[in-house]
Amino acid sequence: MLFLKYISDVYKDEYNQLVEQYGDQPELINAMMAKQRFVLPKGASFWDLYEQRHEAGNGQRIDMALHAIEEANGSKLKNVFQDISFNNNLGAEKQKNEILRHLLEDFAKDILNLRPSRVGTLDIIGNAYEYLIKHFAAGSGRTAGEFYTPPEVSDLLATLLDPQEGDEICDPACGSGSLLMKCGRRVRENFNGSKKYALFGQESIGSTWSLANDEYVPAWRR
Repeated sequence: MLFLKYISDVYKDEYNQLVEQYGDQPELINAMMAKQRFVLPKGASFWDLYEQRHEAGNGQRIDMALHAIEEANGSKLKNVFQDISFNNNLGAEKQKNEILRHLLEDFAKDILNLRPSRVGTLDIIGNAYEYLIKHFAAGSGRTAGEFYTPPEVSDLLATLLDPQEGDEICDPACGSGSLLMKCGRRVRENFNGSKKYALFGQESIGSTWSLANDEYVPAWRR
């Protein structure tokens, strides 16, 4: 849901900026939106789901929206949502619909406005995932070692590696991808925002791979 909200807010922000520039040229705006980082099919954004939150079938609508987004974005989001379903394991239909309605309303609050025009260059997805994974591990009594590396460790590794502009960096057991993201961030910080680097990750657990792909794609897919 966090990822869906993020890409919906980014898309909405980019659309509004284009409307300000080319308000009288809808065909041009649509063509330019088709070349943005993500394509959001009609009816599949967070805000489309939010508008229908009082209707029955929230779980099915969310699953369909995620599937449509995955299909519309090709290899960029291929299989990212394969292990995710909002239509299962949430109780009876009425209870499930109420839970998901409240979830949509929580994510719609102003404090979770993730538009770039509001949050700037903050790595919202990376920071949020790191926080949630850490607290999930602590709350469940598990170490979450298969997909969580403490931030202090990945910070140290990124510092020791000292990635340079033009480097290709591979993590063969990347988990959720936090180390790769920090390496990319160091290149940008040390070389005036340069995007001349490549990140490669390998992960055997499907759901953890999805986390890494979610985190990786919004920030810097290179």
